[in-house]
This record gives sequence, structure tokens and C-alpha cells, in this order.
Amino acid sequence: MDGVLLLNKPAGMTSHDCVYRVRKLFKTKKVGHTGTLDPDVTGVLPICIGRATKIVEYLTASSKTYEAEVTLGFSTDTEDASGEVTQSAPLSEKPDEESVDRLLASFKGELEQTPPMYSAVKVNGKKLYEYARKGIEIERPKRMITISAIERISPVVFNGTTASFKFRVTCSKGTYVRTLAVMIGEKLGFPAHMSHLIRTGSGRFALEDCRTFEEIEADLTDESVRLIPISEALNHLPKWVINDTLAEKVGNGAVLPVPEEFTGADEDVRVAVYNRHGECLAIYMKHPEKPVFKPAKVLATD
Repeated sequence: MDGVLLLNKPAGMTSHDCVYRVRKLFKTKKVGHTGTLDPDVTGVLPICIGRATKIVEYLTASSKTYEAEVTLGFSTDTEDASGEVTQSAPLSEKPDEESVDRLLASFKGELEQTPPMYSAVKVNGKKLYEYARKGIEIERPKRMITISAIERISPVVFNGTTASFKFRVTCSKGTYVRTLAVMIGEKLGFPAHMSHLIRTGSGRFALEDCRTFEEIEADLTDESVRLIPISEALNHLPKWVINDTLAEKVGNGAVLPVPEEFTGADEDVRVAVYNRHGECLAIYMKHPEKPVFKPAKVLATD
């Protein structure tokens, strides 16, 4: 079976746990996920099966949409509700909602973010959480992220000493939403942490299109499980339909002249190449030194 399985990831499982379970369900080792979710986080986790594992990187690069809750009043070492409290500053009143909305709007665009210590980012060959578990805090490389949309989606609720509210954010690959929650708290003048998170969108895939493990197992029983075909999963990339003569060359990984419609495209553009039957044969890119198209990934079957 080749294609993308849209999983509604349950809480309590790592992304790798989900991959392992899918391997057993579909009886194949060729399985890969398209973007890590922390164990406590639920929601959209596209999983590539069979030949679709070749396109993982092109789905990982897509923007993500989350619905998160930030709680003001105390921070934790993991920046979410599972960690130990590191700083506390009880609130005496409810934050003004108009001020919160203005603050959230100010986060739109590019901004710099420092990955949390409890994360899988590697420094000197080790993942940050490996240092954190030993009580070692090291300097972390900052990264630029992009927030394309952010808004409050619930009232601000005051609980006597803490306050919380939910927000929806669409952001670039590599964004840590729990760190974003901490940044929001800092701007409001309070220690904060992310108290809840669900991924509602990954690229063109939405939560309402995803299936739970229980639903997937039921579908497998009556053989009605649906995988998103590779050609459909790559709909977000520019499309180039070619004739049969070129299709044979593409299947062999040939370098091709740049088609007229892509002569002005950016150097980092990736183009999905389809035959006249609608099958995606390969993903092509501009050659960095020559005026030709070269294959970035060949997907054609024998």
C-alpha cells in the first residue's frame, strides 16, 4: 500500500509510537511521520506508507495550524503542563482582552525563537532533552520562524491566581508553540506555560479528515481504509504535466530543460512532475549552476 494515512494522534503516544503501531497494522516497515508531536499533544499527524515515505520531507515543510491554551501565573521547565514549576507570580486580576488581542497581533510575521531545553533539537550531537534530563542547560541556537495568523479563540478566564485563554496559530515548520506561549506570557508580564495543544492542520490536511486508531483498525477489517495517493498529497506543489516521451526520461532520472512556465521561478522551488494519467513521477528542481531541471526525488514505479 502506498499513500498518506491521516491519523488523529491520541494523547500519551509519541510520534514514533504511532509509526510503530502503523507498521504492525499495515504489515510493512516502510512507514514515516511528517512532523513530530509531543506525547501530550493530539491532532493531525500525516503518516506516509510504502513509496509515500519518499515524500515525507515535502509534507514536513508545510505550515501547521494549532489550537493552544496559554496559562499565565507560573512557568515550567518543559514549558507545558507536564513539567515542574520553575517560576510563579500569582495574578491579582484578569488581563484585559483587548490588550491580549493587540499583543497576539504583534506576533504576526517573522520572529526569533529559542528552542526549549526539552526538545529534540541537536547540539553537539546530542538532543537537548538529553542535556535537560541531566540538569545541564546549554546555549541553544536561535531560529527564525514565521507566524502567518494568530488570534484568541476563547475568553480570558481568571481563576483567582492564574488566567488562561486559547488561541489559534498558523506557523512555519520548526515553531515551538509551547515556547510561543511562554513568549506571550513574557510580553504580558507574567511567567506562563502552554496548558493544552492540538494540531488542527498540517499543510492541506485538516483534523476533520483524520481518523483515530480505532477507526483505522475498523476500516482495515472491512478493507475500506483510505490512503491519500501520492499524487494528491503533493497538490500543494507547482504542477508540470509531461508527455510519454519525457515521462520515460523522468523515470530514469534525466536532467531536462527548464519548462517555460518555470523559468522565472525561485531557485528553491520544487515542481511535481505528472504524466498524462495523473501519476506523479518525480519532483524536480532548478540546477544550482546550469539552466536545466534536475530530479530532487524520483517517484516513478517500474
